[in-house]
Amino acid sequence: MTDTFILDSIAFEPDLGGLLRKLCLEEQDEHAETVRRLVQQARAIAQPKAMYRAAYIDSKSDNTVVTDGIVFTSRVLRVNLDKAHRVFPYVATCGQELQAWSRTITDFLERFWADTIMEAALRSAMQALEEHITQHHLFGRSAVMSPGSLADWPIEQQRPLFALLGNPHEAIGVELTDSLLMVPIKSVSGLRFPTEVRFESCQLCPRDRCPGRRARYDPELYAKRYAPDGT
Repeated sequence: MTDTFILDSIAFEPDLGGLLRKLCLEEQDEHAETVRRLVQQARAIAQPKAMYRAAYIDSKSDNTVVTDGIVFTSRVLRVNLDKAHRVFPYVATCGQELQAWSRTITDFLERFWADTIMEAALRSAMQALEEHITQHHLFGRSAVMSPGSLADWPIEQQRPLFALLGNPHEAIGVELTDSLLMVPIKSVSGLRFPTEVRFESCQLCPRDRCPGRRARYDPELYAKRYAPDGT
């Protein structure tokens, strides 16, 4: 597929001190040595990956956007793409190697620590992805929407997103299951797009105490920016 970029040589240099702090462990803690051992194992085999492509917008209606023949249904996405001519669908993952490694760990607490290490590998993939898109395509402000992050753009929109990308399973080992979950589980997908105003899905999400929250919920934002005229 043209305009498709595969990032499969992403370095994973985990920050042991940062991981210990995230896990609320001191370096002298009795568990720190186990975490250190897990980090060494993961670092030796980790192959975080990402893929994305440049896709051009064909048409827009009140609640849909057609991109390279693929239809997305979302009022919020439609408004966010009002002045955009192309988008960048993507998938990033910690990699099948870490997923397989984590399944060999039987201790419950060690599985939790391994999960945190896999999340760090995913962040490495996302950082590499964002830097590549910014360096080669987007030179101003951009934003992201991910299927399932809002009721307006539900998880079912994973299907057209994966269709737009082509074959993420073949390219970087990420499979979309019948229940619309991604495997490896530490994977993320979405659309990055140029924007003139800041946007975070969190601004439209009322969920309390979300550990991944990046912006404060604005209960008036939908009515001000996204509601159709006359409603």
